[in-house]
Amino acid sequence: MTPRARAGFITLFLLPASALYALFVVIPVVQAFAFSLYRWRGISANRTFIGLENFQQLFNDPLVWRALSHNLLLFVGTSVVILTVSLALAHAVGAESALARFLRSVYLFPQVISLVVVAILWMFILNPSFGILNATLKAVGLKEWAITWLGNPYTALASIGVAHVWHALGFYIMLFAAALRTIPTDVMEAATLDGATGLVRLRYVTLPLLWAVLRIALVYMAIGTMNIFSLVFLMTQGGPDRATEVMLTYLYEQAFKHSEFGYATALAVVNFVLVMALSGAILTLFRHNPQEGRG
Repeated sequence: MTPRARAGFITLFLLPASALYALFVVIPVVQAFAFSLYRWRGISANRTFIGLENFQQLFNDPLVWRALSHNLLLFVGTSVVILTVSLALAHAVGAESALARFLRSVYLFPQVISLVVVAILWMFILNPSFGILNATLKAVGLKEWAITWLGNPYTALASIGVAHVWHALGFYIMLFAAALRTIPTDVMEAATLDGATGLVRLRYVTLPLLWAVLRIALVYMAIGTMNIFSLVFLMTQGGPDRATEVMLTYLYEQAFKHSEFGYATALAVVNFVLVMALSGAILTLFRHNPQEGRG
């Protein structure tokens, strides 16, 4: 087959997927950028072109900055927990013990249930009157710790973060468990013979070999936390007193409560740009393995 015929053959097979991607992804994104330049109530076909006025309003809106700070706090906080716990459990599920077999059978369970179910489940767990958490705290003599977790501005965001970690953890355990299987056994055996065990082996052997997977995992975490909506909306709707407001719940409020679809679309555009920028920054900052070149 000639190079031209091969290129035509590949193009023919890529064309349907490319057309669908353009129809359902590229065109809506372009439309979103266009709608963000208008004042639009979302119902009427009449739109008023206002240029960058929506973006000027957005950058002067303190609630936008507050919502963005909550997204970033969730990203930093949950990423540390997820990376630490998922790496530890990925090592654990690779063993051949009874506990490892049990973990392999249950760690993906949160991933296969709906986010709506996850939100309702954690609302029951955190319920101040009959929730499992407060009941347990009272049972062990920590009654003063039994508080209204989702109704307290100081604990509501952290509570959502815990629910998010519980739901997302299984995916990253699977990701790291698969990556660990790609590490040659002779490398680990050589490290053990050299006296590298525990945290030393993790830092100087395991992590450098998993560096590419770590980068991808961080990008997934950034996308997940910057686009978090269902958990927040169902558990707190951004409350109490906007203590859990995030970019997409504020976008929802502007669009469907205040009928400011132009402003809401500008929020969507900014969120899209921020996600792309954060993902690009992670890929750039973690491009080079810090352990490479060390003797």
